[in-house]
Formats: sequence, structure tokens, C-alpha cells
Amino acid sequence: MRSSVARKVDVLPSYAFIHYLIMRNLPSGHFGTLERGSIVALVVASKKLSKFDPKTFLSTMDGGRKIEAFHKKQTIFAQGDSADAVFYIQKGRVKLTVVSKIGKEATIGILDEGDFFGEGCLTGQTLRLCSATATTDCSVMKIDKKSMMEVLHRETSFSEMFVAYLLARNIRYEEDLVDQLFNSSEKRLARILLLLAHFGKDGKQEIVIPKMSQESLAEMIGTTRSRVSFFMNRFRGMGFVEYGGGGLHVHSSLLSVVLHD
Repeated sequence: MRSSVARKVDVLPSYAFIHYLIMRNLPSGHFGTLERGSIVALVVASKKLSKFDPKTFLSTMDGGRKIEAFHKKQTIFAQGDSADAVFYIQKGRVKLTVVSKIGKEATIGILDEGDFFGEGCLTGQTLRLCSATATTDCSVMKIDKKSMMEVLHRETSFSEMFVAYLLARNIRYEEDLVDQLFNSSEKRLARILLLLAHFGKDGKQEIVIPKMSQESLAEMIGTTRSRVSFFMNRFRGMGFVEYGGGGLHVHSSLLSVVLHD
């Protein structure tokens, strides 16, 4: 017997399914894990994404969009701002953060070129639940809510691509919950570094991650800065990572920490 989710997908129109996925993602989590099952699911979703070029398509939309440039550390939108548009990263990296009522800040995501954010407005969200800040110089396309909804209804290829994107991200968030509940902070840190390095994407085995504070890494994995410092020194001593070239080199050997039981 099929699950209730599978039955729900059968009867939902494409846009309603997008709404369902977005609601599943609110509030959003940190990052996902790199378990074998997750990798397979993400690869399937990424293959679907590769059939459609959103950057080219969005660049040809008639109205309802504009390109904005943001410098490093510049705020794109703040928690509590009006939610009236979806954003697409053309170039650069963006950090999503939330602040609690007592002023404690947590990093909930690091987004790269090709990622969407701010899609909560499509579900009727009127205020931003998080803040978005450029961590590098960025070029971001801002698509107003009305135009985004129209193109999702009208353009099947774009709608399918957007669904695949949300599915892949939802998988990461669900796996992240398991990661937080059952895995050590050392393993969570290793996974975060591999995800930031896009390990395995397009055949990449290692990459340089732009400089990121240990405080931000600690927020993402739910531990203290001192623990992150301890593990980073251990990783460097074992040759899993190394500093230089304006960032952090993450080697494929770090995967051994993730796969070790």
C-alpha cells in the first residue's frame, strides 16, 4: 500500500505540490547528511535539474524581475521584512540566519550559485522568517511573487525543475534532523564541510571553501566554537583539510569520518 504522501502527489496539481513542499520546508533546517541513500536521491533530483537551465530561462522572462548586486556582508533581506519576492543566485554565496527573541543568532543555511531562496512568500508568508546576507560579492535575481506564481503555472519545464529543487532540499533537511539526533558533532562537521565543498558534484573530489568563521560552523552543527576548533585541528593534522589560497581545501579523504561507524 502506498504512503499518504504518494497518494497526495497523484492528485495535487504541480503548483499545489510546490506549495506542499515549501510548507514542508518551513521552518528550514541547517544542512543535510551524506548517507548513501541521500546521495542517490540527490543525484536523481540533480539529473532532473540538469535538463533545464533556470538561469537562461529566468533571464528571458518578461518583466517582474531585476538583477541586483550585493557586496560581501551586505544584507539582502532581514528577518521580519515584507516577503514579496523569490530570489535566485546567479553568482556568489548567501547565508541564511535566524535570531531568537533573546537575541541568539543561528546560521540555518549556506546557498550557492543556482539556488533559490525566499520562496516562502509563495505560500502566503507575509514576513521573512530569516535574514539573507551575502557572504561573497553576489549577483542575485529578484523575481516578484506574482511573476513567479504565473511562470510556475504556465511553464511546465520550470515548474518541474522547481519541484525537483525543493525535493532535493527537503531530503537534505530531513536527513539533517537524523544527523542532529544520532551523529556526533565531529561527524556533523565533516558532513558540513563536504557539503560546502560540493563533494562528488560534477566529479569534484576537493575544492576550496571560502573563508568561514568557526562560529558559523558551530551554529550549523549545534556545538561550540571550541569543539569546532578542536576537530578542525584534528582534520588538518590527519591531512583531511588544509588552509591556503584564500580558503579551506577539503580533501576526499574526509569522507572516511562520515562513513566511519
